[in-house]
Amino acid sequence: MHVVLIEDDEKIGSFVSQGLKQEGHNLSWARNGDDGLDLARQSGVDIVIVDLMLPGKDGLSIILELRRAKIATPIIILSARADVEDRVRGLEAGADDYLTKPFSFAELVARVSALMRRASARVETLTRLEFADLTLDLVARRVRRGGLVIELQTKEFMLLEYFMRNSGRVLSKTMILQHVWDYGFDPQTNVVDVLVSRLRSKIDRDFPEKLIHTIRGVGYVLRSE
Repeated sequence: MHVVLIEDDEKIGSFVSQGLKQEGHNLSWARNGDDGLDLARQSGVDIVIVDLMLPGKDGLSIILELRRAKIATPIIILSARADVEDRVRGLEAGADDYLTKPFSFAELVARVSALMRRASARVETLTRLEFADLTLDLVARRVRRGGLVIELQTKEFMLLEYFMRNSGRVLSKTMILQHVWDYGFDPQTNVVDVLVSRLRSKIDRDFPEKLIHTIRGVGYVLRSE
């Protein structure tokens, strides 16, 4: 999971950053509001943790700008402001949760996990996925790109759905193996490469803009150029 942390306090930022990395998350840390907003706007971000008092753009302004841009990434406010009024303002601005300093790291992890479960549940209710000129209808099991119907085999369809639900996020071979096959394969096997190659030949071959990209040594990502 990719977490963006926006926190100017070096001690707290280091503590949260190291802890979440140890939990297995990918973390980007911004020490001021302007850099934090730029990071939070990027595709592939799963959750944003933001302080209210920041150099440059303040936390409430960041939240408001993200929501005005229709970016629905879950947001947790991490702040020393404990007044009810501050909590209300933060939640009304569009934050999903509010945790006051000092805090328990175990509680932060629990809140992050709870938000991600809720976000995943919302994503699973979608019956139609769209990315660039590509659409995937989960009910009709139909894929179109630029109006052209593309016939996919079962695992190709599963892989494309996984890519589209995680557009902009680099997916490792292990992640794809676990999602598409749902049991242990030797990570050195080339079944992922073969499946991605088959899907790419159908999705990208007849179109000038390529959507499925190889990140050498890491995995694959669905993104527009």
